[in-house]
Amino acid sequence: MVHGAETVRNGPRVLRRPDAPARPRAAARRRRVALLSALVGACAVLAQWITMVPPLYFDPYYVWLAARDWPHIPLDAWPFVEVPHQVTRIGLVLPARLAQEVLGDGQIAYFTVAAAGGCLFFVGCYLVVRSLFGDVAGVLAALLLIVHPFFTLTNPFEKEITWSAGVMLPDMPGAGLFAFGMAALVVASRREGRAQTRWLVTAGLLLASAFLVREFLAFLFLVIPAYLAILGVPWRRNVTVGLPMLGVLAVSLVHNTIVWGTPLAGIVSAAEHGGKSRDYVTRGLAARSFLRAMGDWHPLGWVFVGLLALTVVGWLVTRDRRLALCLVWFAALAVPLTLFSGVLDPNDISLRGWLPRYWFAVFPALLAGGFGAVILLARRWMPAATAVLAAATLVAGAAYTVASVRSVPGLARDSAWSELRGWLAAGNGDDIREIVADRRLAQTLTFYVRTPWGEPVWNGRINDFAHDTTTTVPKSDGPMLYTRWRGQESQVLFGWSPEAAGWRLRWESSDGVLGLWDPPARG
Repeated sequence: MVHGAETVRNGPRVLRRPDAPARPRAAARRRRVALLSALVGACAVLAQWITMVPPLYFDPYYVWLAARDWPHIPLDAWPFVEVPHQVTRIGLVLPARLAQEVLGDGQIAYFTVAAAGGCLFFVGCYLVVRSLFGDVAGVLAALLLIVHPFFTLTNPFEKEITWSAGVMLPDMPGAGLFAFGMAALVVASRREGRAQTRWLVTAGLLLASAFLVREFLAFLFLVIPAYLAILGVPWRRNVTVGLPMLGVLAVSLVHNTIVWGTPLAGIVSAAEHGGKSRDYVTRGLAARSFLRAMGDWHPLGWVFVGLLALTVVGWLVTRDRRLALCLVWFAALAVPLTLFSGVLDPNDISLRGWLPRYWFAVFPALLAGGFGAVILLARRWMPAATAVLAAATLVAGAAYTVASVRSVPGLARDSAWSELRGWLAAGNGDDIREIVADRRLAQTLTFYVRTPWGEPVWNGRINDFAHDTTTTVPKSDGPMLYTRWRGQESQVLFGWSPEAAGWRLRWESSDGVLGLWDPPARG
């Protein structure tokens, strides 16, 4: 028996393989996925440029310093004696070092690393949703995230919900790499033989790479056998996924041994990170971490709770395996994250599940589940009302988009900081040998006493102080950089004001965000 259709070409018969018609379709599909991925990535970069969050302080700044000094990161010098868990994330430190080598030690390199993390997250969301429920659902899911206030209101000098897009933190790139890996698992479940092996190996490499960026994503690895079982992949294929993951872990252990002197540096530092929280925590509050993270920061955070509810209802009605996959994905992170946020011990907090960014890794699952549930329920209950459903979806999407955009005030981007850089570059600060600033402002200021490429425009000294422990501003002949914090950060010295203390305004940004104040004349 001959499989495949017969065609006549110049006389002799040519047997066409059964998959021949599929090849052009597969190539077209790959081009479409690449094009839409590029579109989502471009939208992510555009959104980051529109908001233009200044390089932020503390955790992102420590990663930046570690990247500059890698591989000779000084563990016996501030700040790394206090925050080793940030700088052991080689999945973030090494890309930052590469950006510094190529683009200079300035704002452009920082922006590039942050933008790459955003692209990983949003494109990963598109890929995993489209692998389950198609391109339209995937693109809409990614765009929903890009305009959500969780990813636009990230500037503590203006308005802040959480640190996400535009900030060099591990949450978005780690979640993005994991989403890429899950998309590869879904694709692998539809392949056989060597093709399936290639996709499973790719999935293992991507999933393991997520751990190098964000340690607690390892909780999601515990249920990889469940993912494969739900997707109908043979049990023995767990080895195919696991071996490349072990390879990535081995590379990490070797790196840690060379740089830190111990192979388990990252794991140990992550395990030791925790203790008594500065926030009020009870077991009851910790148990509601997901609801608090979604509902306490912005009303549109409830969208993700609604998506979870839709996923549960959709699975109960349809028993679709794709929705089951989304629910297992969510539970695999939700359970340990909730437990370690204070359910086990309110006085020893390892993770802060009440912060939205700790849940980024399950957002793709919630979006896939929510969109998938709507699609499946519509097919089941309203096959004749497709046009009505499409119109309703467009109206709801438009309303959501308008609400998201309106939630963003007239953000000043990094305008105040750029004006300060221009003022210093014009020679106005040539007589200034020292600028006093609280530690948060001082760390961001280090980027703006240089050009975006990292070349210095002012060569004085920055004298910083802890904003929440010092009772007086350090004595100095130079001016003080001051802002009245508009985000969730506490005010400098519990509300201290340079104007009330007799300081004189020397320069102020056009939006009033930043000011340089000269100290009172000495009598």
